Amino acid sequence: MKFPRTYTLKEIAQITQTKPIGNDEFPVKGINEIHVVESGDLVFVDHPKYYDKALESAATVILINKKVDCPEGKALLVSDDPFRDFNKLSNHFKPFQPANQNIATSAKIGKNTIIQPNVFIGNNVVIGKDCVIHANVTIYDNCIIGNHVIIHSGTILGADAFYYKNRPTGYDKLLSCGRVVIKDNVDIGAACTIDKGVTGDTTIGEGTKIDNQVQIAHDTIIGEKCLIASQVGIAGCTIIEDEVILWGQVGIISDVTIGKKAVILAQAGVSKSLEGNKVYFGSPAAEAREKFRELSLMRSLPKLIEKLKK
Repeated sequence: MKFPRTYTLKEIAQITQTKPIGNDEFPVKGINEIHVVESGDLVFVDHPKYYDKALESAATVILINKKVDCPEGKALLVSDDPFRDFNKLSNHFKPFQPANQNIATSAKIGKNTIIQPNVFIGNNVVIGKDCVIHANVTIYDNCIIGNHVIIHSGTILGADAFYYKNRPTGYDKLLSCGRVVIKDNVDIGAACTIDKGVTGDTTIGEGTKIDNQVQIAHDTIIGEKCLIASQVGIAGCTIIEDEVILWGQVGIISDVTIGKKAVILAQAGVSKSLEGNKVYFGSPAAEAREKFRELSLMRSLPKLIEKLKK
């Protein structure tokens, strides 16, 4: 998430009530998670295991829970609870705005787009031309939808990320201030859920077609002309490259990449990144030919055991 203007380190320290290390006038342009940070961004880290990753990232301001040597060209904000103070920034720059009507006055809807009854469209939503939004669709604040998009009934775009910190008192929620971005010529089936990014965008590429009852989690990027069948579940921060096919009930773990033109057969469980131009099956998913060979060998085991007994 980019701020509406460039802030100084001193201003951000005042908002978060943290201790700055660096020039008070050091520029801060936005906040982001570690996997999408850019120069000028602030990122938080609260575990020694990830200190080096944060300090060596593209982020130029690190919100951290320990005073450490500050890398050249960067600044620090020292906090006793970076998770809490990152939430302060999300809430300050993107506070929740209650709705007072079904279609917000700040929403922009393109020419020839059809909005069916009982649709909710939140603040600052942009919908392109020649779209059809069917009854009972919910589109949360700040979503961006391209041209020639069809969204079927019961689908929800822009719900919060499923992202929590386990504390002795319970689970603390990391506030979501990102968006959902749907490119041109996308079809989305009934009762799908596409969650917004924590600080960035969850993106569905041009020409992708999504069946009913599909869950796509925060910050996932889906490429162009993908085909996703019913009951697929995709965890956060996943990259699905162009022309990938996911058949029914495929489950994909977070932070992996599925290569271009990969095909993943029904009920497969993806636990690591997979190369493109191959067919996968099973849980954990592997190349389909290998998995079918394994199944064939397993079926022959009883006969082999009987032979050994003789």
